[in-house]
Amino acid sequence: MNTLLMNQFPIPPHFNPLKVGEVWRVPYQKLAPEAESWAKKQNISVSANDKVNICLLLIDVQNTFCIPDFELYVRGETGTGAVEDNQRLCEFIYRNLGIITKIIPTLDTHNTMQIFHPIFWINKDGKHPIPAATNITLSDIEAGIWQVNPVVANSITQGDYGLLEKQVFHYVKKLSLDGKYPLTVWPYHSMLGGIGHALVSSVEEAIFFHGIARQTQTQFELKGENPLTENYSILRPEVLTGFDDQPIADKNTNLIKQLLEYDAVIIAGQAKSHCVAWTIDDLLTEINQVDRTLTRKIYLLADCTSPVVVPGVVDYTEQANTAFKRFADAGMNMIKSTNEFVIEH
Repeated sequence: MNTLLMNQFPIPPHFNPLKVGEVWRVPYQKLAPEAESWAKKQNISVSANDKVNICLLLIDVQNTFCIPDFELYVRGETGTGAVEDNQRLCEFIYRNLGIITKIIPTLDTHNTMQIFHPIFWINKDGKHPIPAATNITLSDIEAGIWQVNPVVANSITQGDYGLLEKQVFHYVKKLSLDGKYPLTVWPYHSMLGGIGHALVSSVEEAIFFHGIARQTQTQFELKGENPLTENYSILRPEVLTGFDDQPIADKNTNLIKQLLEYDAVIIAGQAKSHCVAWTIDDLLTEINQVDRTLTRKIYLLADCTSPVVVPGVVDYTEQANTAFKRFADAGMNMIKSTNEFVIEH
């Protein structure tokens, strides 16, 4: 049996925890030789030599969720949740630089005309819903409170408004039947090509440093570009089929297979109540279909994730905590980034 003690390396001197809540350019050319030098100094070998393969899955650690004043800043219970989470996350990456085999960051990726953005919907007065404060239910659509913006059909269904209406009605109904969160209208966020879409600078710096030090390619996974479904989980969109039972989206089967093959998968990111919880839930579903004991390979960094909290509007803390208790009860390991812990294989 191979045993690894986590949190055993020092933090490189370049890391500045006070910059984690800011956006800045990572100095790649300066950082690369420093990473190689640091690996030699700490006797860190290339990841190809790892006897125990450990994946760090980072869910949506992007500016749009993690930087104050950006579109969907995850405040959490403290009001500074995402920044504090990422300070701990960066330190965790550095302290385990020689142990983490592969880092897989996911990137929430959106365009303007999508089912969860304000432009997609109008009321009888032609006004769009208030983002983050509006959930759209089946009864809302049936009562005519909200309807699909006819102009959107030009971009989504080649101008076929009737087809788009059928699909949207089916989608909202399916969310309800499957026990999912109702369709939430979010602010425009994680816009492809925008600053909000980018990784948090300090996290990007840590990931780049890891890639150079361990001579391994970071694996980026995109999600959320489908205009007709939300995509909280990196493993699958919320709805896979349309009103006619034809597929509108696919599961991320390659990533599912890859994750199940690692000796350990450590998960962190934003938000605990949404994209993190949904990803873990989907991973648990896949594990239960293969071998329930595989849950012991999953480690959740409980202090590197926070729930969506919008004061006076929504608070998903209870839902997030309930989900994580269910994951722990299923056999997943609940850990803190700052504590030493052992991974055995």
